[in-house]
Amino acid sequence: MSSPIPAVAETPAAAEPKKNPRGMLLRLLGGVVLFGLAGWALWYFLDGRWYEGTDDAYVNGNVVQITPQIAGTVVSIGADDGDRVRAGEVLVRFDPSDADVALAEARANLANTVRRVRGLYSSVTGARADVAARKVAVDKARADFRRRRDLARSGAISAEELAHARDALTAAESDLTAVEQQYQTSKVLVDDTVVASHPDVQIAAARLRAALLADSRTTLVAPVDGYVAERTVQLGQRVQPGAPLMAVVPLHGVWVDANFKETQLTDMRIGQPVRITSDVYGSAVTYKGRVQSLGVGTGSAFSLLPAQNATGNWIKIVQRIPVRVVFTNSRQLDQHPLRLGMSLAVDVNLHDRSGPTLATQSPTRPAFSTAIYRQQLDKADAEIARIIHANMGGHAR
Repeated sequence: MSSPIPAVAETPAAAEPKKNPRGMLLRLLGGVVLFGLAGWALWYFLDGRWYEGTDDAYVNGNVVQITPQIAGTVVSIGADDGDRVRAGEVLVRFDPSDADVALAEARANLANTVRRVRGLYSSVTGARADVAARKVAVDKARADFRRRRDLARSGAISAEELAHARDALTAAESDLTAVEQQYQTSKVLVDDTVVASHPDVQIAAARLRAALLADSRTTLVAPVDGYVAERTVQLGQRVQPGAPLMAVVPLHGVWVDANFKETQLTDMRIGQPVRITSDVYGSAVTYKGRVQSLGVGTGSAFSLLPAQNATGNWIKIVQRIPVRVVFTNSRQLDQHPLRLGMSLAVDVNLHDRSGPTLATQSPTRPAFSTAIYRQQLDKADAEIARIIHANMGGHAR
């Protein structure tokens, strides 16, 4: 009997290696990173490199100082810090007593001068009539003398009577000469003038104008629309001309001073559009602006102690140039107002590089102006004309 064949043990099939999920994730992450880098590079070369930005930017604007033009004692303060004021509204009043007294005196002086100058014109008229009368008297005396001279030759009258006629003619001629000189003297005082343009009236009018201006300057008004800041004036305070009392800030006319590195200015031009965001509103509010000007010097060049790079110890520091950016949509400032000194972030679109880097033309109109003070002078001229007319007594001159 043959021995049984031993059974061969079946070996299990080799197990397939398990897939590593971590490696798959790493490959996926690497692909995403590469795709992102490619997308970023594509964006940068096509669009991103044409923008320059900085967060070293701040709101700036005009701070209109309210300062008196005359000395005075404060009796009223019309606005306080943060108040909204409009051009022409009263901010501070001084005690007007002294100015009112000087104004009344100047008005009386002008009225008196107008009446006196009218008398000069009347004296010229009277002197002219007197000259005409004296000429008639001279003609009469000359005719009498000639007639008596002819009679004296024939012996009809005596030599004594002829001498009397000659003396009368000489006296009449002397009177005429004196009256003509007086007429010329009076005429010189009013030649080529009317009452309103007479030098004496002009001097009196100038004094009244000064008094009217001094009286109007006892009331300080806002020269522009804006908000009151830095009020330091107090009731009863005696202030001198030029002393700062408060300031008015027109927030509607603010701008941006953005300090770019000098390496960022290569393609920056005047007129390029700007995107502006503020720290107070964040990215939810975006302002539109444009480059108005590029600074003509670095910040250090205009500092109190400019850098002296010719010294032995020198470290190169990238300088910053102030770039002024103005807002192009004023309604945005109405909806989301900004204050002076607030921090901003700006991004300049450099696609359009056709503009200049520096201004090429002079300004054609004032950058800022107010007509408030001109109105004071207009009121003074109207008052002078009224007083002159009231004292003319119906005379046209």
